[in-house]
Amino acid sequence: MNLHLTIELEQTELWLLADKAIYWPEQRALLIADIHFGKAAAYRRLGQPVPHGTTQANLQRLDALLARYRCEQLIFLGDFLHAPESQTPATLGQLHAWRTTHPELAVTLIRGNHDRRAGDPPSTLGMKVVPEPLLLGPFALQHEPDPHPTHHVLAGHLHPAFRLIGRGRQSLRLPCFCIGERVSLLPAFGSFTGMMEVDADPGRRLFVVGDDCVWRVA
Repeated sequence: MNLHLTIELEQTELWLLADKAIYWPEQRALLIADIHFGKAAAYRRLGQPVPHGTTQANLQRLDALLARYRCEQLIFLGDFLHAPESQTPATLGQLHAWRTTHPELAVTLIRGNHDRRAGDPPSTLGMKVVPEPLLLGPFALQHEPDPHPTHHVLAGHLHPAFRLIGRGRQSLRLPCFCIGERVSLLPAFGSFTGMMEVDADPGRRLFVVGDDCVWRVA
């Protein structure tokens, strides 16, 4: 298994993780985009029959990454909570229980469009909540993939995916990292999110993830 793939971006080493996140060794930081906690709960409150357990599944994946990589800070690139209806006692209870297991971890949320509607997480979660961009090293950490005048943008929001085409009209759409010349996109970390297909355009590197592997396709 190729659990991560190392790239250089703006003379900085980044690890693209097979679990749809970026690890930044120099900063000992884990970057997560679009986790959308409470999305399933919000849909159920609207009467939609959607699966249970997505919050716990996402937290277990986070725990696995924090155990595997040496992290001092966890940075969410927007869309931490999905909607106002996501702030249920069950969802918030799971988030508080998770936070007590990582009391020393510095956690930052860069507000995304869903966060502005859902409202900030409770202060009892011990998270720093900031507007975009958050400038760190050569990067502008954002939710929206808008170019920054001086820094390379690392963003989420679009949930990028790439379609692999095989023989006999077979195709498979997989989440991907989209590394551009001035703006790069992370795939959505949340397990209950949609995807937007991107093309292999000039000046763009694409890395798909699947089956605990990450590999370059363009």
